[in-house]
Amino acid sequence: MAVQGRPTVLVVEDEASYVEALTIGLTREGFNVETAFDGAEALLKFEDVTPDLILLDVMLPKMSGIDVCRLIRKRSQVPIIMVTAKGAEIDTVVGLEVGADDYVAKPYRMRELVARMRAVMRRHGTGTPVEPGATVGAIVVGDLSLDPDEHRVLLGGGELTMPLKEFELLHLLMANAGRVLTREVLIDRVWGSDYVGDTKTLDVHVKRLRGKIEDDPANPLRLVTIRGLGYKFERPKA
Repeated sequence: MAVQGRPTVLVVEDEASYVEALTIGLTREGFNVETAFDGAEALLKFEDVTPDLILLDVMLPKMSGIDVCRLIRKRSQVPIIMVTAKGAEIDTVVGLEVGADDYVAKPYRMRELVARMRAVMRRHGTGTPVEPGATVGAIVVGDLSLDPDEHRVLLGGGELTMPLKEFELLHLLMANAGRVLTREVLIDRVWGSDYVGDTKTLDVHVKRLRGKIEDDPANPLRLVTIRGLGYKFERPKA
């Protein structure tokens, strides 16, 4: 079941073991995952789900990944990452020539793959949270400003005292003002994917932030909860 607010990746892969591992891993990383097991099915799924990114194996039944990429490129600029066999340089070259954005070679590590996916999506400006490090200078949302270089947060001209994790969490939320960020994504970016525990630590930090930036923390207008998904930093209404 797709979760609203998450980017959707279409995984096109005919090896069941890879599909299972990718579905579990990418779901944990905050993606909705759709799958196709051959080239023809990939084209049908592409039309049905309109993914934010396609992870496309080169070697597929019925139609090669190269041909799938070529056909999709005639109608869409959706980010495409090709998956090639180790050392298959010719596949890599051809894949890039027909419009793929990047490639990874099997076997690959999940963290490397996800980093490639997020980088490609950032370049396209689709479906993935803006990393705080991608922003330059102070971030200003209404009368709240955050300067990552000086590690300062100002509210209405007054400076707020903020521990590191609260600062990092606020930085991520403000950098993505107007977008829903899931709990999984927030925990991954602020505490890392090796974080062990539940979401209570995140909720406690959100509560502390609200106590500093909200006029009425019990009825927040800036940092709001999106039930069943995560949190969103609201842009001021015009």
